[in-house]
Amino acid sequence: MSGGTDYAVHPSAIVDPGAQIGAGSRVWHFVHVCGGARIGERCSLGQNVFVGNRVTIGNNVKIQNNVSVYDNVTLEDDVFCGPSMVFTNVYNPRSAVTRKDEYRDTLVRRGATLGANCTVVCGITIGEHAFVAAGAVINRDVKPFALMAGVPARQIGWMSKFGERVPLPLAGAGEYRCPHTGAVYRLHGDTLAVHA
Repeated sequence: MSGGTDYAVHPSAIVDPGAQIGAGSRVWHFVHVCGGARIGERCSLGQNVFVGNRVTIGNNVKIQNNVSVYDNVTLEDDVFCGPSMVFTNVYNPRSAVTRKDEYRDTLVRRGATLGANCTVVCGITIGEHAFVAAGAVINRDVKPFALMAGVPARQIGWMSKFGERVPLPLAGAGEYRCPHTGAVYRLHGDTLAVHA
């Protein structure tokens, strides 16, 4: 690995001039980072990852092997992208029709997990600490802490910040205390909120 004075790039990777990569980040085998990309600190880009020009990636983001992060995708801090998961940026692509001016923005909020081989259809927001199961297809907005599975995905529960399922119904006064962090989770209507 070589690269800048504060991040590492494998010799087989291509980082185009102008790309910004934060301190402590690692760019692995056969990665291509386009010149307009903005990547935060302590990120890991696994083998064969592609990062487009109009992409913003926060700090401590883990992108596993074979993921393409196309234009108009934003990943906030602490997002996890599982192996071979898919982003899109055109809703109705046709090879014979140019739609580069129709890219839709996709936002993945802080701490969300996108499981292996899942697909995220463009133009949606995935809430903080949401958890998308392997192989799921996300075609609409996802609530914070929601556990999503299936094709198309539907919500099947809730996940804690620690990455464990929040048991329902909530015990006691309608709350769940995480045994790992001590954080307390409460349902407010159809929304889960955490109280430190």
